[in-house]
Amino acid sequence: MDPEKEIQELKNKIDRAKALRYKAEARLEELQKQKQQLLDELAKLNVKPEELDTEINNLNKELKELIEKAKRLLPQDV
Repeated sequence: MDPEKEIQELKNKIDRAKALRYKAEARLEELQKQKQQLLDELAKLNVKPEELDTEINNLNKELKELIEKAKRLLPQDV
């Protein structure tokens, strides 16, 4: 292969790699912002990230109990 073409091909690959890197950095920054927003929202709800699964399970249990209570309070013949 012609050395000039080879050099140009290498430059093109470097440019593509730089573009991919910039995209990846922008995506990382976006994801870090989203993570911080989620952590802030959890803090407002007084839920620690490590307790999230437990909190979800508790809320699901509470929801099921409230649905059952609503069913019991409704007339059976409706």
